[in-house]
Amino acid sequence: MDKSKRIITVLSFALFCTLAGITLYRWIRYGTIDGGSIFFSFLALSYFFNTLTWGNHNGPTKKDELDHHIETQSAKIGYFVLMILSALILFISEGVSNLNDIQNYPLLIVVGLTFVTLPITEFLYARKYK
Repeated sequence: MDKSKRIITVLSFALFCTLAGITLYRWIRYGTIDGGSIFFSFLALSYFFNTLTWGNHNGPTKKDELDHHIETQSAKIGYFVLMILSALILFISEGVSNLNDIQNYPLLIVVGLTFVTLPITEFLYARKYK
C-alpha cells in the first residue's frame, strides 16, 4: 500500500472514530441518539474496510478472477450475517419471543424481506441463463 492509500486509510478510520465518539458522547451526556451520526459512522467504517481490502474506498478498480470470487463469497456471507443480525435486533428490541406480540411492523417486514431476497434474486438470475 503506497503512502497516499495509507493516509486515506488512517483518515477514514479517524473519521469513523470521531463520528462514533460524538455519537457515544451525545448518548451518554444528553441521552439522545442521533440517527445521522450513526449512519455516517457506518459509512465511514465501510470506507475504511474498502480501503483496507482493495486499496480504494470505492472497492476494486480492476477485477480479476480472485477479486470476483472474493466479492461473490463475501456478498453471500454478508447477506446471511445481515439476516441473522436483523432478526436478533427485532427480537431484542421488542423483548418478545412470540411473533404475534411484535409491534414494530416495519422492522418485522424488513426481517421477512431478508429471508426472501436471496432466493428471489437467484431465481431471476437463473432464469436469465436458462
